[in-house]
Amino acid sequence: MISVFVPYDFSQTATYALNFATSLANNYSKIQITVFHVVEVPVATGMSTMGGGLDPIPDFENQIFFMELIETRKKQLKELQEKYKGSAFDFSTKLILGNVFKGISDAIIEAKPDLVVMGSKGASGLEEVIVGSNTEKIVRTAPCPVITIKDETDVKDMKKVVFASDFRDSDDEVASRIKRIQSVFDAQFYFVIVNTPGSFETTRDSMARIRTFVQKHNFENIKAEIYNSLSEESGIIEFADDIDADLIAMTTHGRKGLLHLITGSIAEDVVNHSKRPVWTLKTK
Repeated sequence: MISVFVPYDFSQTATYALNFATSLANNYSKIQITVFHVVEVPVATGMSTMGGGLDPIPDFENQIFFMELIETRKKQLKELQEKYKGSAFDFSTKLILGNVFKGISDAIIEAKPDLVVMGSKGASGLEEVIVGSNTEKIVRTAPCPVITIKDETDVKDMKKVVFASDFRDSDDEVASRIKRIQSVFDAQFYFVIVNTPGSFETTRDSMARIRTFVQKHNFENIKAEIYNSLSEESGIIEFADDIDADLIAMTTHGRKGLLHLITGSIAEDVVNHSKRPVWTLKTK
């Protein structure tokens, strides 16, 4: 049984993600889809003589609104269960209260799904620097693969997949995961290294690393490409645009805290800025 976890906030992009997850049933004979919704508890900020912090809003009208929201979400989740009742896949829903990011993260750790499918609007400018998105945070921390969806996408339309890497780390788990995508989507795979002015190397050296990776893990039907661009992020997106790819696959190191602020993450930048679905896997 393949377990697919879909964080769901009833937005249009979340609906795209759910539709993609249900379309996976055409490729998997046994699939369990869990739709997970977090109702964020309203908080008020304030400083007291004890230091203050975030406390639940005590206002009576807000409490009534909050309870009504919970009942509305329960009803909507029940409607989803009815919609998918009798489908070729198992379907369930779950609702919890709390912080959205923590709630989703804890649920992923507890449920240990094989895949997370999330809708994403992306982020740019000041929002990207200061706040980021819950999707970006999940990409950075989830212990399983995450596919981010921004538009209506059907699995049967996955014909071209770009796997972008430097191919310096011949990780067995990564190779196994990429092979699984290849078998599920039955797509043409492009293994690409982006060559930038800051980390230039010869095409011969880059191609040698891709060949080593392909031979070690016995990949077949792979097209190896070297793409020149000003940055790795822009190069990956530009290459995907040039070949009209249907999915971008990448790994992320899941850096946190100050190191993340200093170094950033190419995978998270691509998730934010690419119009295409992006598959990511956190590695050590």
